[in-house]
Amino acid sequence: MWKIYKVAQREFIETVKTRTFILGLLVVPVIVGGVVLFSQYLGPRKDGSRMPVRVGVTCASKELAAKIEAAFADYNQSHPQGPITLIVVDTGGSPEERGKEELRQAHLDAYVVLEGDQEGREGAIQFYTYKLKPSQIDALQTVEFLFRETVINWRYERHGLDRKVLQELQNVPIRRVELGEAQGQEQTQNEGRQVARMMVPFAFMYLIFMGIVGMGQHMITSIIEEKNSRIIEVLLSVVSPFELMAGKILGLAAVGLTVMTLWGVAAYAAARWQGIQIDVGGDLLAYSLIYYILGFVLFSAILAGVGSICNTIKETQSLMMPITLVFIIPLVAWVRLAQEPNGGLARVLSYVPPATPMVMVLRLSSGSTIWTGEILLSILVLALGVLATVWIAAKVFRTGILLYGKRPGPREILRWLREK
Repeated sequence: MWKIYKVAQREFIETVKTRTFILGLLVVPVIVGGVVLFSQYLGPRKDGSRMPVRVGVTCASKELAAKIEAAFADYNQSHPQGPITLIVVDTGGSPEERGKEELRQAHLDAYVVLEGDQEGREGAIQFYTYKLKPSQIDALQTVEFLFRETVINWRYERHGLDRKVLQELQNVPIRRVELGEAQGQEQTQNEGRQVARMMVPFAFMYLIFMGIVGMGQHMITSIIEEKNSRIIEVLLSVVSPFELMAGKILGLAAVGLTVMTLWGVAAYAAARWQGIQIDVGGDLLAYSLIYYILGFVLFSAILAGVGSICNTIKETQSLMMPITLVFIIPLVAWVRLAQEPNGGLARVLSYVPPATPMVMVLRLSSGSTIWTGEILLSILVLALGVLATVWIAAKVFRTGILLYGKRPGPREILRWLREK
């Protein structure tokens, strides 16, 4: 055990003292904090500033056409930075063909035809574009909105209805208030805070993912570098292959735990600073620690086995792709897992060892009540998976770490596993 501890200590110190590690440790919270603070400047501008847009329109009703022109004139007056020029295509002859041809020749950016009786249900708005540019999508959505609102207002007028009165009747404000533990500790919840609370389970799961997969990648790099520089031979002269592998896993697990702790504390402090209350109980932290350690040992053992039979990082990429995809499945399905923490998919993935740590942490942090027996059973299944993986990885690592040149094939690896 002493030799394993010394290897783990060496691996931890060699990893955390590098400038790239320290830079990455500090930069990620800074970037995330910057995105939160300056999110209002990163989103789309609301001042209407955009390239001018030319829109052709054909409407059989002169009264409706006049209202459409008035709606666009009002919009241009209130949004002078992004004017929309409305061009009426005459209804005589074949106006649609002329409008389409003007669109193809780039004289128009969009062409709109109001078809049918716009007072009834059969009326429709035909919206034509040609070689649509991404920079025009937002402006053309505004054009669609103006046409639709004008037609709706016109229908209200034709049927003698007051739209403002109807909107007032339909408007029922909802004030969301979250109670505190004592009287008077009430806090109004806006939509942004609700979204942030919904992201809490994902944040916990993502921390586990980064701790396992992100830090686990250092295992591959460390083994390949030491193998190519022949340092591995020196290390194996004083420790056994299993002690070397176990020490590397424990050392990098400590590195990942350090990173998770710092990032988690930073995220929690940022949430509290924004007034977002996050309930993090001791049981959740304890279970997260257990799932992280077991998950990291599982993934790192796989990486140790893969790294021992490869000579370059490039060789490991083809082998690591399917393994990494299994760990990504919970990230892809996190919305459904958070919505249905006790659903069939969540329960099944809870007993698939590569996905167990992230899925169980997501379920536990979602606020759902999970039977303690189910939690213990998932830990047992994960522990058995870890033991089997470590046994296989140790067999492969023992022989493959000293091999150079051509990568061994599946038959040769199976022969290593059968050896005592």
